[in-house]
Amino acid sequence: MSSGAGYFFCPPERQIKALCRLHRKTVAVAESCTGGYISHRLTNVTGSSGYFLGGVVVYSNEAKRSLLGVPEQIIAGHGAVSAETARLMADGVRRVFGCSVGLSVTGIAGPGGGSRDKPVGLVFIGVSGESGTAVYSFRLRGSRISIKEKTVQKALSLLRKALLQDKEQGGTTW
Repeated sequence: MSSGAGYFFCPPERQIKALCRLHRKTVAVAESCTGGYISHRLTNVTGSSGYFLGGVVVYSNEAKRSLLGVPEQIIAGHGAVSAETARLMADGVRRVFGCSVGLSVTGIAGPGGGSRDKPVGLVFIGVSGESGTAVYSFRLRGSRISIKEKTVQKALSLLRKALLQDKEQGGTTW
């Protein structure tokens, strides 16, 4: 086997760099349950300042409201961990940073904080682009750290997928 075996595995954050540069896209993130881990992964790639505009950790409901404009009635009616909140977080971070794509995550990493309706491991990921916003939900299992790591991996994969769709279709469709 040749020394190029590693070629077939490329972390999503490196693929995101290539796609952002290819399509001249910029990205910003709003993180709740991941506490800055997505930003960490994106900025570990050399040259990320060319497309990663910034990120905010909006752990509290007040931060979601004041920094991203998520209305109190949405949080009160649907909860901080909801598709509605994830959608507004993604739209809000895109607006605040003036980027091409806004990515958001909100969820319950545990071990406490879950309920019957919203168990530990419930995560919502929002991706906001020029053609709209999509929200994905997942029910992840594992320890707090494991849930955070899985959430980050899924969020980066969804961002990569959105940028790939842009490449394949000549426009972003979310």
